[in-house]
Amino acid sequence: MLQDLIRQRTNGIVLYGITPPKAQNTPEKIAEIAATQVERIRSLGVDGLVLYDIQDEADRTSEARPFPFIETLDPVMYAAEHLASLDLPKITYRCTAKYSPESFTAYLQAQQQGLAVFVGAASRQQRVTLTMNDAYALRQQHSPDLLLGGVAIPERHLVKQDEHLRVAAKMAQGCSYFITQCVYNVEAAKTFLSDYYYHCREQDIDMVPIIFTITPCGSVKTLQFMKWLGISIPKWLENDLSHSVDILGDSLNACRSIFAELIEYAASKQIPIGCNVESVAIRKDEIEASLQLVRDVQAMLGR
Repeated sequence: MLQDLIRQRTNGIVLYGITPPKAQNTPEKIAEIAATQVERIRSLGVDGLVLYDIQDEADRTSEARPFPFIETLDPVMYAAEHLASLDLPKITYRCTAKYSPESFTAYLQAQQQGLAVFVGAASRQQRVTLTMNDAYALRQQHSPDLLLGGVAIPERHLVKQDEHLRVAAKMAQGCSYFITQCVYNVEAAKTFLSDYYYHCREQDIDMVPIIFTITPCGSVKTLQFMKWLGISIPKWLENDLSHSVDILGDSLNACRSIFAELIEYAASKQIPIGCNVESVAIRKDEIEASLQLVRDVQAMLGR
């Protein structure tokens, strides 16, 4: 079970991440999408499924959003009502800022078991009705057995150089694992891992799994959207992908190379890491590429 792998700080956890269908879909269309996803994911052999809770994030930047924001179904509801036949542990994201203490408490009381990742506000400008500290406290009070994860953002470490301290603080508040934002900057990821490792060693803290997210990029517009989300893409790689005649294939090669380098670096220090292959596209070729990436990652990990 995924819970045991996390509690034992196991190296090599593999996850697959998706977004729930758009809320504007008809019930029939939602059922069709769910059936397709169940069939696709069932044979992957991953340790768990990640379901994202999408925010608009328009307050985070003044730049225009490359793709319009369309609300999706609640991930907890979608997992329970539409993916129940998928016998796989499910990690559901929960954007805490948009909930009242009362509604968040009700959510926690219904989630006595399982796995979750709490996500804070997208920016300081976003209106917040529940802080992350309050969310952690409510979880400890109402659902202490909910296996809690946090978000780590290696590229933020390049600027603020304190992501390892944020992670350590969240560990003290009950986080047992971390899933990163999508990684395309391997130097940022390795620098974060290095500071995380040495901080934990100096403070005599047991390291928890850091699960790195990688995802294929199938178009220049998707590349622009990734940058809009705050994903750090080295200029040389952005140039190569923007001018590529096979951007999807080249992005797959980049993802493989990035994760292979992270495996090698983490192994040298016995840092438990894993991989979350994110598939949020609707184009068939990009979905197929994400499935291939899962198989490639599993092979890298000797699975």
